[in-house]
Amino acid sequence: MSNNYLNNMNSSDEQELEFHKNTETILVIDDSPTNLEILHDVLGNAGYEVLVEMDGASGIEQVETNPPDLILLDVMMPKIDGFETCRRLQADPSTKDIPIIFITALTEAEEKVKGLNLGAVDYITKPFEQQEVIARISLHLKLRKLNLELDKQKQELEVRVKERTLELSQTLEQLKHTQLQLVQTEKISSLGQLVAGVAHEVNNPIGFISTNLHYANQYIEDLLILVGLFQKNCSNPGSEIEAQIENMDLGHIAKDLPKLMSSMKLGTDTIKGIMQSLRNFSRTDGDKKKLVDIHQGIEATLMILQHRLKAYSKRPAIQVIKDYSILPKIKCYPGQLNQVFMNLLANAIDVLEESMNDSICVNHEEYIPINPQIRIGTTIDKHHVTVTIADNGKGMPESVMNDIFQPFFTTKPEGKGTGLGLSISYQIITENHGGNLQCISSPGEGTEFIIKIPF
Repeated sequence: MSNNYLNNMNSSDEQELEFHKNTETILVIDDSPTNLEILHDVLGNAGYEVLVEMDGASGIEQVETNPPDLILLDVMMPKIDGFETCRRLQADPSTKDIPIIFITALTEAEEKVKGLNLGAVDYITKPFEQQEVIARISLHLKLRKLNLELDKQKQELEVRVKERTLELSQTLEQLKHTQLQLVQTEKISSLGQLVAGVAHEVNNPIGFISTNLHYANQYIEDLLILVGLFQKNCSNPGSEIEAQIENMDLGHIAKDLPKLMSSMKLGTDTIKGIMQSLRNFSRTDGDKKKLVDIHQGIEATLMILQHRLKAYSKRPAIQVIKDYSILPKIKCYPGQLNQVFMNLLANAIDVLEESMNDSICVNHEEYIPINPQIRIGTTIDKHHVTVTIADNGKGMPESVMNDIFQPFFTTKPEGKGTGLGLSISYQIITENHGGNLQCISSPGEGTEFIIKIPF
């Protein structure tokens, strides 16, 4: 077959291009011009667009530039035979899915098996029946269409699965947040009810005692004046009275009794202050934000945690250093904000206790001195109120820092932490108040939490 003939077979006018653009393309690779001419006519009459090449190298180049829907490939060709051509096409990811049908005079089973093992889908033996060629081509083109459609559906399914997985993940996260909100709401509600009940039970007797202490103190003062006048104007009260005065140490009682009454008054005032702190801490927020002094919330939280700040037999007191700026009243949910202060301060105390326990002893004898501190600061700028709560504990590595605000994440031993405190705090600050909660920490350098609330 001449090059002019091949060129004529590969060329077409605009009408032919329009006719063939939606038809399936068959590439025939064969070194026999006679076979090429027959197959071109047969396949063309069957409605296929036909491309032809006379050697394997040209065939591979044709496939790369103009991928066909199916390849008819002769085995016995010069330079690159059909087996090597097939191997190269199958090794290329961009061409490996194009079905290849060997068409050859080789009839040995070993040759057929070799071709099929290389990736061919079928084998046609020369001389061939034209109808058989058309039938086999039609079958494998249908199979290819089905495979392509299956791949398309598989990809669409994978996309839908990813989308659905993303939706489920988002729903799960939303459920976690909802769960945290429910836990937070129930916790504050329960605490508020408890405090209200305790305050009601305590305030009445404390009020009664505080009121009566005032009168008792006045009565005692009057009686002491009367005793003094009696001692001044009665020079000889009798031996029995003098013995009783000596036994009871009247002079000491006269000096100590006013101090005792003052201490009792201070004790009742302290109890009143604690109850007021509890009420401030657990106040009900309602649906709207309120203007409050956040310093009161911090002080109320410190009052509740006071027992944990005191020194123990194996632990010094935790010093609280305050650096408060003058702040206006801030519009917020005070009960929720107090819960954040409680979580952060309680965590700081836990960390300091752990730090002291971890460094309590060296060589079983020497003790490392430690000065546990919690620093609380407040500042204000044009847009935000900032509250910082920092400790000088052992700090955290970056691997822990990345997860501290995740729900249920905790580094505490089992039974000592739920992993909800910091997550709830983050949600309260960022979502409920539109602010920001940041943590800065590194091993050996302590930990600082920075709360920013817009106003």
